[in-house]
Amino acid sequence: MHCPDQKGIIAEVTQFIHKNNGNIIYIDQYVDRIQQAFFMRVIVESEFMRTPFEVFKASFKSEIEERFQLNCSFYLAEEIPRVAVFVSKYDHCLYDILSQQRSGKLACEIPFIISNHKDLSFIAEQFKIPFYHIPVTKENKKQAEDQQLMLLSKHKIDSIVLARYMQIVSSRLVDAFPNQIINIHHSFLPAFPGAKPYHSAFDRGVKIIGATSHYVTEDLDAGPIIEQDIVRVSHEHEVSDFILKGQDLERIVLLRALKQHCERKIMVYNNKTVVFN
Repeated sequence: MHCPDQKGIIAEVTQFIHKNNGNIIYIDQYVDRIQQAFFMRVIVESEFMRTPFEVFKASFKSEIEERFQLNCSFYLAEEIPRVAVFVSKYDHCLYDILSQQRSGKLACEIPFIISNHKDLSFIAEQFKIPFYHIPVTKENKKQAEDQQLMLLSKHKIDSIVLARYMQIVSSRLVDAFPNQIINIHHSFLPAFPGAKPYHSAFDRGVKIIGATSHYVTEDLDAGPIIEQDIVRVSHEHEVSDFILKGQDLERIVLLRALKQHCERKIMVYNNKTVVFN
């Protein structure tokens, strides 16, 4: 939940939960003093047979939400998000996501994989996940997006992860999934544009390379940042070393961001994120 910062929010929320048979097992809050905004995340155990979930939400809205102008989202822990994976030809991020999901360490369902190439269909077969090959060209981009949107709607997808999907996502998908499309790219990509950012970074003799995961917006690579990490390099490293280190970072950072998203730990505000522990 978030709202304009004011006195008494935590006390009122916790008292409401206690009054409605709830037991708080996690609570964290943050105040953005510049924006004068209050953020809070609460995990509650409750016997919803005594106080049904829908009644709990309705009561909270009438007693607390309207009074404090709260923007709230409610989730049941057992209702995990349904995530579609978009890929192209790189497999490092895809393997990590599917392995973590299968082992139960990534709390989501993955109904299908979409790709503009056939190269990674064998991975989908290994994990027994449906694979849809939807080629994308300048001429057929709208038709391809029609197919994608149809599949996303049919399978009731909540979120999309771009696991090195080498296509620009249009405003149609962004509008359909606001703050629900997660992407990964090199931290230094804005400084080294083009098809070979690692080569450009190598030529400049950089000492740090990195990766950034963010939500997708209409402005390319300018969406709210979720997760970042870096690794040091030196003059001893070749371009191939840069690529391997960069790919390791990409899969690690993307998986962290996706886990945080699926565990509902992220709040987006003014093109930034508040990420709770």
